[in-house]
Amino acid sequence: MKPDSLDHHYQSYVHDIHRYLYALCRNHHLAEDLTQETFYRAYLYLEDCREERIKPWLFRVAYNAFIDHTRKASRSIPTEEGYFNRLPHPETTEEVFMRRQRMEALADSVGRLSQAQRHALLLHDFHGIAYRDAAAIMEVSLPQYKILIFRARQKLREEERRSSGHE
Repeated sequence: MKPDSLDHHYQSYVHDIHRYLYALCRNHHLAEDLTQETFYRAYLYLEDCREERIKPWLFRVAYNAFIDHTRKASRSIPTEEGYFNRLPHPETTEEVFMRRQRMEALADSVGRLSQAQRHALLLHDFHGIAYRDAAAIMEVSLPQYKILIFRARQKLREEERRSSGHE
């Protein structure tokens, strides 16, 4: 596999892109669809992107796919949400349950942040995108990005203190 091929980039970044999109939309199937849309768009424009900037560029493409979907969905009639989340899951161990509870609590906390704060936090803290690249993805200045991520972290710490009874 050539290091500049779409297959190489797909293998390198598909899990990061999927986790990012899942964190944005909180729907596994939609995140899968948006991940595929991201790499389809990447296939169309891959030659326009420099190799060292591929990861931030893919995150930008993913975010644009998410925004496009959100806009389109706002113009359509929603169907029943949560159907697939109610299906029984084959894993039943206590460890899996506890991990899922912690992840859901974190996801809920992140979900209560403003969209800009959530986006800033996901790009850097969850996906390792550099501040400068994340600011470019969000199309904000670097100082504005740093303020967003600082406030997001601050809100998460405050919520953690409240939920653990250390207020």
